[in-house]
Amino acid sequence: MNFTRWSVCLPGTQRRAAARDDRSSVPAARGEYAGAGPGSAAPDGNTPKAFGEVSEPAPGPALEDLPARELLGRLPAPVALVYGPDHRIAYVNDAYATAFGPRPIGATAADAMPELDELSLLPLMDQVLRSGTPRTVKSRKVRNGSSYTVTCTPVATPAAHGKMDGRTSGKGSEGGVLVHAADVTDHAEAAERLRTSERRHRETAVTLQRSLLPQELEHPDDLRIAATYQPGGTDAAVGGDWYDVITLGAGRTALVIGDVMGRGVRAAAVMGQLRTAVRAYARLDLPPHEVLQLLDGLAAEIDASQIATCAYAVHDPNEGRLVYASAGHLPILVRDEDGSVRRAEDPTGPPLGTGGWIHTSGTIALPPGSTAVLYTDGLVERRSEDIDEGVAALERALSGANGSPQVVCDRLIRSLGVTAEHDDDVAVLVVQHPARTGANAELFHNASLDLLGGIEAAPRARAFATGVLTSWRFPVELCDLGVLAASELVANSLQHGTPPMRLGLRRTDRRLIIEVTDGDDHLPRRRRAEPVDEAGRGISIVATIASSWGSRRTPGGGKAVWCEFALPQ
Repeated sequence: MNFTRWSVCLPGTQRRAAARDDRSSVPAARGEYAGAGPGSAAPDGNTPKAFGEVSEPAPGPALEDLPARELLGRLPAPVALVYGPDHRIAYVNDAYATAFGPRPIGATAADAMPELDELSLLPLMDQVLRSGTPRTVKSRKVRNGSSYTVTCTPVATPAAHGKMDGRTSGKGSEGGVLVHAADVTDHAEAAERLRTSERRHRETAVTLQRSLLPQELEHPDDLRIAATYQPGGTDAAVGGDWYDVITLGAGRTALVIGDVMGRGVRAAAVMGQLRTAVRAYARLDLPPHEVLQLLDGLAAEIDASQIATCAYAVHDPNEGRLVYASAGHLPILVRDEDGSVRRAEDPTGPPLGTGGWIHTSGTIALPPGSTAVLYTDGLVERRSEDIDEGVAALERALSGANGSPQVVCDRLIRSLGVTAEHDDDVAVLVVQHPARTGANAELFHNASLDLLGGIEAAPRARAFATGVLTSWRFPVELCDLGVLAASELVANSLQHGTPPMRLGLRRTDRRLIIEVTDGDDHLPRRRRAEPVDEAGRGISIVATIASSWGSRRTPGGGKAVWCEFALPQ
């Protein structure tokens, strides 16, 4: 193969040849001239420069003077030259033969060079031959496990159209393609190791995140609840979104959603600590704003550089509303039975961990038939639009969302365009207060009695409890235990509390709830009564016979003491 006739048509060859001709017309610049010995005068009479003086370097050999075969043969990278529309082999260097084996000259690349097919280069070579433009493919792998970055460069011969400056067109040209492959196996393996490490790190963070979320939601008697957590796509690190449902007793339920700013295992770990703290503070049965006040101080102690948002709401079935507080979190949305959507508009405080803010509680109605949605910013925030537009889009989606809580969750996720490759993690908590009718409604009843007149209210309370529990058709044993518990709670309130006092009885499909409220805010505690003590046994008796009991301070001052009995299945 005559490489000279190919090399003269490589792009830029003519310009270099012209430059060489210009240099050949310039006299030698070393102070020595043809036909003159050392020290001889130049034709213009000037004396040559003495030894040691700086002189211009002699021009090196031009690129066109170097043999192409020798240059390509010494390259450590595989090189092949093919020509014609069927890509017949013109040349392969030693590195190519070592990497892929010797190749017969004149054979077509499709038949004799299977590695080009493995690298998906044959269609690319057709494109290069037609367009005259070099093309490069990066990090392609062949069967032996090696990876190559391959550049296909067009070359041309002047046989058909003369010198064409590296571009060929028409059926008569003898254009070819120079294939240069760089072995990038080490780089590809390092990149794959990095991707594997990142994938394992992400899987660890996702596993940690999911393990810190509730493995199974608590299901209150009066609410139907579903939640969804979806981590961000493979290009997004796991964040610190979380949710929780906490039964507080006496039919009350705490709903929590939060988001720790940041990504990775650290954010997930901080989220786990905050969620644990929320559950602990919730057991104190404090108002929502007091829970967030405690959580704010704890967040600063955990990590002052981590900012978190949180919304904490409490549902009381006797009130038909949500009492909530928010620390920098997005507003709760409530969909009424007619499809209208309301937004919790009360002002929110700054995120947790900032300190120096007094949080307050707000309320939003949650009547039977309504649905509340708590969510994190990943559901509504998009880089191309304002977050208020995302919340408005969520309102529109919620307005038409019917069905069970899980169906509503899935529909909101789809409507907001959240996919497996979403750039942020998403948590959604859907809470429904169902409107019960028919036989189902017979399983939910309330009855109450104002305790007036001092100590003589005790027998009236016992008679009231007996009549109500009997009308609810409870077993005799459960009726007796319920009357005993009501008597003890009423006696404790009459002795230690202040008016106004009230006895409340409530039944659901799973439990009987007895609650006594009064105007004194000192919470009772269970203590061990000595044999000679004449008092102090009431709360101990209640704690012994009931499934659970507790007490809390009421918002208007005073307290509520309650106990629960599980109904027989």
